[in-house]
Amino acid sequence: MKALEVHEIHTYYGMSHVLHGLSLEVPEGDIVCLLGRNGAGKTTTVRSVMGMTRPAQGSIKIFGEEVRGSRSNRIYSKGVRIIPQGRHIFPMLSVEENLHLGLIGLSSSEIRKETEKAYQMFPILRERKRQQGRTLSGGELQMLAIARAMMGTTRLLLMDEPSEGLAPIILAQIEKTVRELKEKRITILLAEQNLQFALQVGDYFYIIDNGINVFSGNQKDLVTNEEIQLSYLGVGISMS
Repeated sequence: MKALEVHEIHTYYGMSHVLHGLSLEVPEGDIVCLLGRNGAGKTTTVRSVMGMTRPAQGSIKIFGEEVRGSRSNRIYSKGVRIIPQGRHIFPMLSVEENLHLGLIGLSSSEIRKETEKAYQMFPILRERKRQQGRTLSGGELQMLAIARAMMGTTRLLLMDEPSEGLAPIILAQIEKTVRELKEKRITILLAEQNLQFALQVGDYFYIIDNGINVFSGNQKDLVTNEEIQLSYLGVGISMS
């Protein structure tokens, strides 16, 4: 089953035409990576899926149901969660208060259960639970953003530039977490600039440039196409 089907969407910011008939699919249980340089349209794609920036044309189906034009809260109710670029943690709230923002309406016992799940995922958050978000390091902020997105029932996770600004040792931990989410059959659309990180976790890859698909394929297709890598990502990785 397809968790996400995006078909020929056109998205605008005012008069600026950002996505030009973009299409992609994310099978349930897979990690699909959306690659491209800064300004290619990755964030706009994620925002379009979440209903934060509504496409003017095209179709977006989540688990077979059309959602283009729907409000973000309706999409959220279908188990879609987003980890936005820049994390968007509330700096004056504590770690635990940030986690609980995604649990409105749950009972006290359910909140305790979900909070414990977050602390098991990232033990450092338990140590920091009473600290304000503004006191956390970049890596801790990303851990908090991921843990918050996983509170409750998550069926499709949208991750926008999760590797941005992270030290290699922290990036390795985030990579491990993404792999663990995949083992739990959490479906992920990962918008990313870091090709090495994407190749470590992804099942299938799309590259966009100026809001247009320029490549789609599996890992071997991408790694063996150095021309595409250099032209649209600015890097070259050869198959060993």
